[in-house]
Amino acid sequence: MKKYLIILALITISCKGQNEKNSPVENSVSEIIKASEFELIKAEKQQGLLILFPCFPCDAENTLSEFKIAEISIKNGFSVLAMNLNERLYLEPKEKKELAEQLAKIIQEQNLPKKNIFIGGFSSGGNVSLLICDYLKKTKNPLQPKGVFVVDSPVDLLQLYKNAEENIKLNFSKPAVQESKWIINLLDTKFGKLSEGMTNYELNSPYTFKTQNIENIKGLKNMKIRFYSEPDLKWWKESSKRGYEDLNAFYIEKLSKRLKKEFGNENVELITTENQGYRANGQRHPHSWSIVDEKDLINWILK
Repeated sequence: MKKYLIILALITISCKGQNEKNSPVENSVSEIIKASEFELIKAEKQQGLLILFPCFPCDAENTLSEFKIAEISIKNGFSVLAMNLNERLYLEPKEKKELAEQLAKIIQEQNLPKKNIFIGGFSSGGNVSLLICDYLKKTKNPLQPKGVFVVDSPVDLLQLYKNAEENIKLNFSKPAVQESKWIINLLDTKFGKLSEGMTNYELNSPYTFKTQNIENIKGLKNMKIRFYSEPDLKWWKESSKRGYEDLNAFYIEKLSKRLKKEFGNENVELITTENQGYRANGQRHPHSWSIVDEKDLINWILK
């Protein structure tokens, strides 16, 4: 697996977590299935399905190691489908179609619920979650998710690019500068030079703060939506010398306000946490799956 260093862009995490063997989950499920495309923890009496997307360099194993959702999920009748789809900051039209077909195939072959589907992702996986839900809704796909949740994701790709530029100017550390150059090169290759215009950013990013563009997620109207972030300003200042407007949390907050204005307050929630961000190995980091309270998330799903 490729490894990328963490920078203020907040799109990657190191995949150090390992699944525990002989965990209590194994005694509570009808089946555990591992395939090249996914890992599935199947509830004995299925009432719904939770689909999870990993961070940029991560996979299903890392997701299930870092995010302790499986046991409580299956106890409440929700099977957990952790996808291996990674290294995506956004989805091209062809990729949306292919992913929708892939999910439909997995659900059919594994005899998973076609109703009560919830989708969520961490970091870049949150972007994927938003965009695939929008696609499923707009195309009136037979798979119609009821809710989507996003965990500290870089929802504004234009700002991700600008933050990378600022990080290079700041020159805080050599690894951070190297990764910022990688981000800029990646987005320049995909979208063209920013100096030539921002059209491709608006066509692909879930949200563009500068223009308040949400066209790529307007299909989420009437869905339950949750955004999670942990804006620990002291931690980020000490680790990267960056402020609130440089963090994913800032643009997540702005997007949640934009969607509340567009969709109404009832279905859109922003949850900000304090001192909840820890990796499975005990490392303190506010950019982590652990900022999600699993019990509270399942209660939200079951409402």
